[in-house]
Amino acid sequence: MLMDLWMSLLLVWITCVSSASMTPIIGQSRSTQTGGPAAVASGLGEGQRLLSRAKRGWVWNQMFVLEEFSGRDPILVGRLHTDLDVGNKNIKYVLSGEGAGTIFAINELTGDIHAMKRLDREEKAEYTLKAQVVDADNNEPLEPPSEFIIKVQDINDNPPQFIEGPYHASVPEMSAVGTPVTRVTATDADDPVYGNSAKLVYSILDGQPYFSVDPNTATIKIALHGMDREMREEYLVVIQAKDMGGHMGGLSGTTTVTVTLTDINDNPPKFSKSLYEFVIPEDRTVGEVGGRVKANDRDIGENAKSTYNIIEGDDQGSFEIITDTQTQEGILRLKKPLDYENKRTFTLKVEATNIRAEPSPSGGPFKDTATVKITVEDTDEPPVFSKPMYLLEVKENAPINTVIGTVTARDPDASGSLVRYFIDRHTDLERQFNINVDDGKITLAKALDRETDTWHNITVTATEVRNHSQISRANVAIRVMDINDNAPEFADEYDAVLCENGKPGQVVQIVSAVDKDDPIQGHYFDYRLVPEMLNNPNFTIKNNQDNTISILAKHDTFRRQKQKLYYLPIIVTDNGNPPMSSTNTLTIRVCGCSKEGIVGSCNAEASVLPIGLSMGALIAILACIILLLVIVVLFVTLRRHKNEPLIIKDDEDVRENIIRYDDEGGGEEDTEAFDIATLQNPDGINGYLPRKDIKPDLQFMPRAGQHSGPNGVDVDEFINVRLHEADNDPTAPPYDSIQIYGYEGRGSMAGSLSSLETASSDSDQNYDYLREWGPRFRRLGELYSIYNSCGV
Repeated sequence: MLMDLWMSLLLVWITCVSSASMTPIIGQSRSTQTGGPAAVASGLGEGQRLLSRAKRGWVWNQMFVLEEFSGRDPILVGRLHTDLDVGNKNIKYVLSGEGAGTIFAINELTGDIHAMKRLDREEKAEYTLKAQVVDADNNEPLEPPSEFIIKVQDINDNPPQFIEGPYHASVPEMSAVGTPVTRVTATDADDPVYGNSAKLVYSILDGQPYFSVDPNTATIKIALHGMDREMREEYLVVIQAKDMGGHMGGLSGTTTVTVTLTDINDNPPKFSKSLYEFVIPEDRTVGEVGGRVKANDRDIGENAKSTYNIIEGDDQGSFEIITDTQTQEGILRLKKPLDYENKRTFTLKVEATNIRAEPSPSGGPFKDTATVKITVEDTDEPPVFSKPMYLLEVKENAPINTVIGTVTARDPDASGSLVRYFIDRHTDLERQFNINVDDGKITLAKALDRETDTWHNITVTATEVRNHSQISRANVAIRVMDINDNAPEFADEYDAVLCENGKPGQVVQIVSAVDKDDPIQGHYFDYRLVPEMLNNPNFTIKNNQDNTISILAKHDTFRRQKQKLYYLPIIVTDNGNPPMSSTNTLTIRVCGCSKEGIVGSCNAEASVLPIGLSMGALIAILACIILLLVIVVLFVTLRRHKNEPLIIKDDEDVRENIIRYDDEGGGEEDTEAFDIATLQNPDGINGYLPRKDIKPDLQFMPRAGQHSGPNGVDVDEFINVRLHEADNDPTAPPYDSIQIYGYEGRGSMAGSLSSLETASSDSDQNYDYLREWGPRFRRLGELYSIYNSCGV
């Protein structure tokens, strides 16, 4: 109701002002332009000046219209008038521009402008239009158009809005009063320069007494001292923004701000119990967990993390405590083995301390302590060796059953069970050692050789007599000590070469020796020639003082043709106790050398061979020549004895043609089943009619050849006569036939291969070479000879 009343009063005031401003100022127009037109723009505000033009009688200014007017009739914005409108002229007013005809309409006769629709300043604050006076009869313009503006006047029709809300903010707990938390911002769509429609004032509706808000800047601040996150972590604050400067009748909008208190390290860690008790068996291995303690911290994140330390009660360093990063527990672990017989209880004092230590508001320390009592539980322990590893020595020539050393172990339990000793045979596969099961003495079972194995590593086990499951192990390393039992020998199989053109005193070879033994004082070798070669006329030796000797030639008359190999036996003796020696023979070859001393050939035959060609090369050449001759001889022999094979394949047999039918025939009365004329010479056949319902698999293909056999006998005529007689024989079975061997086919370039039509004489057919192929071919040759002699 109050809003409607204000709207009505404002409308009456605007209407009155508009009516007063619509009075035409004709006198002024006439004073500025004699006889010219004049116009008055209604809606002029107080203090606004009139604009006059010399060319027309319009006087323009801005017009105003109230937004959100909701009356039943269109609202009058203003009235236009011109000096041409004297009452007797037929003129009309024309309006164009933004909203002309839709939002704004003009009375063509009176010039009144009305707003036809409800206007919203927030959509469009002003409209630019043009007015013109035209002739009512022909629409001819009487004056040029003039432009004017209609502004929409604002009313308080938009409440404040928090565009960015709802808000979230955070502030550290225990912050001082007045600490800024965040700032909110509201916007008002009304005109900020017209009245107080957009003047906002902020206030807090919900969130007191914890927070406050500045009414002008909308900054939210801490209003209560000692806000603790552990008591309450989150707060919901409601902020209101009201326009019209906060006065009655203004519009308002609200938003929410969620304020979260962030954690600070204001709480120390606190053990859930002041005393922890654990029982740990004495056989628990080093590194295993003995127990867990936990100090709780009301803080969160990094502020809640703590470290644990043992500050009292662990003088021997038997325990350690670490922090579980996932659960923030203190894990108590064994750092040394426990022994029930030595110490049965431990009382430790454990401290938990915050990693991040900040000054506490209460001033207390950020740590806490607890007592941990540990009881060691007695268990049946395995035997314990006096040493974790034993080192023993034995000479390689020690006799069997020699005692190498002794290992000892004891049962640490109070009962003190007896112990038995054994050797793990997986570490002594060759069973070179034995051990006494009662006293742990290790003896030699097989002879040792240092040169084969210098070290032997075995494992000895100790087992309780009353509980065989309690076993412990110890490593025993046995070193085999060296004795001088190997004679020295040449370090290599030397290939000594002596140039026959060398000078006396030339070094033939430098010789060194090796010894498998390893004396403590090191090796020293003595070299000498065998007694039989002390006065050797060809060679002598020279000691190089570095355990090597040089073999020297005594003269320069060495010749390969005279002697190409020399054998020089040398005795090598070591410095052991007793000394060992061996005789080694050095083989020296006499070779031909160039002037630069480069070895050429060492064979005696090389002196008689052509220069640059050795005996091996000549032998290789001769072998190649002989191999080529053998190949040529074999090739010629095979060419001479090459002949056609005696057994001819069926598909290569040109002497006969077999005709096959897939029909058994119809008996003697079947005249079309078979025609014997197909076996005759096709050159003499006038034609025949084979069976049309049967097609032979292999067609008879006649071949051209000779028709006269030996002694002038016509083979074709002879066969035809025999066939005719066979066909007229009623006692003969049907479909009899005879193979033709005298016909080789038509157009064969090879001619006949049959002996029936050969024109050669007996002298041309010689089958003696078949006798050389063996008994079977010898008989075949005799048959062929008889066959030709009979003229068959």
